[in-house]
Amino acid sequence: MVIRPAVFAAEAAHFILGHAREAIAARGLFRVALSGGNTPRDVHAELARLGADLAWNRVQITFGDERCVPPDHADSNFRMAKETLLDAIAIPAGNVFRIRGEIDPAVAAREYEDKLAAVAARFGEPRYVHDLVLLGLGEDGHTASLFPGSPALDETVRNVIPATGSKPPPQRITMTFPLLNAARHVCFLVTGADKRTLVEEIVAGGSAYPASRVRAAAVTWIVG
Repeated sequence: MVIRPAVFAAEAAHFILGHAREAIAARGLFRVALSGGNTPRDVHAELARLGADLAWNRVQITFGDERCVPPDHADSNFRMAKETLLDAIAIPAGNVFRIRGEIDPAVAAREYEDKLAAVAARFGEPRYVHDLVLLGLGEDGHTASLFPGSPALDETVRNVIPATGSKPPPQRITMTFPLLNAARHVCFLVTGADKRTLVEEIVAGGSAYPASRVRAAAVTWIVG
């Protein structure tokens, strides 16, 4: 499904909050993965504003990918989320699962994978099941840190792995397609007129872009 809202950030926030309230009502917990980049900034601000009454203590936040930098670095996805969302909501620190981009990538990926696996085991899941995964879309069709030509595209067993991107900083840690596709719902947040043709090509099917390999039970595109 493709949604083209008149007011991108507010409509995206309403979409996310709707899923949050449904998940909390049904299962007592909303598990959401945040995306990086610049597009989520305004969405995060609207989430904090419109979701003031949300039971944030029943929200568990993960990250679809992270750059291999310290958490206070300008390129850190965690820092962006902290400044635009986490500092503005009443969420317990233990509910935010940060990828430690400042340590060895292989160690950080395994550590994050083990953390998600421990939660999945408590729920009796073979893989951690997100209620909603938020993803972006690069001009080259990449999503998370799954870039064209990367060996990470062919991973079928691991849930979180080190990866190398074509944009700086190159060293990344990313969720893999098996984990992304285990989600109940995936939502792409895409802005920019230059990406509309790319979205149409991916949604039409038959595309070779990495984002076309996201095939969760439900996939929504919110395009601004």
